[in-house]
Amino acid sequence: MAVPTSVSLVLASVTAVLIFSAMQMYKPLIASSQMATVFGGFLGSWLFILSLTAVSNLEAVVLGKGFQAKLFPEVAFCLIGSLFACGMVHRVCATTCILFSVAALYYINRISQKVHNAPVPVDTYAGKKKKK
Repeated sequence: MAVPTSVSLVLASVTAVLIFSAMQMYKPLIASSQMATVFGGFLGSWLFILSLTAVSNLEAVVLGKGFQAKLFPEVAFCLIGSLFACGMVHRVCATTCILFSVAALYYINRISQKVHNAPVPVDTYAGKKKKK
């Protein structure tokens, strides 16, 4: 079920802040084992996805519906922010955050292309050949 852009902006922002604060509160637990560190990178990728959603929705509200997030500055800014948040927990969290975030960005782009791109009509008229 889709929500309006302004509601999505608020939901993504609040959830991103909650994930960031949970990562900071449970920093000793996340850094305690290898699997927890990988999970910290996974949480960081969710932080990236939610912050990118919030930034894109903010741009859509302020600049209009036709505005799209580009690789630079929106995606790069959100990725650097989530890497910084993961780096404050553990260095390996930042590395796994890059891997999970790139994979998530790839699949988000595929879904977006499938949903939002209209198929281009192809002209199938061949016409008659002229005799010489």
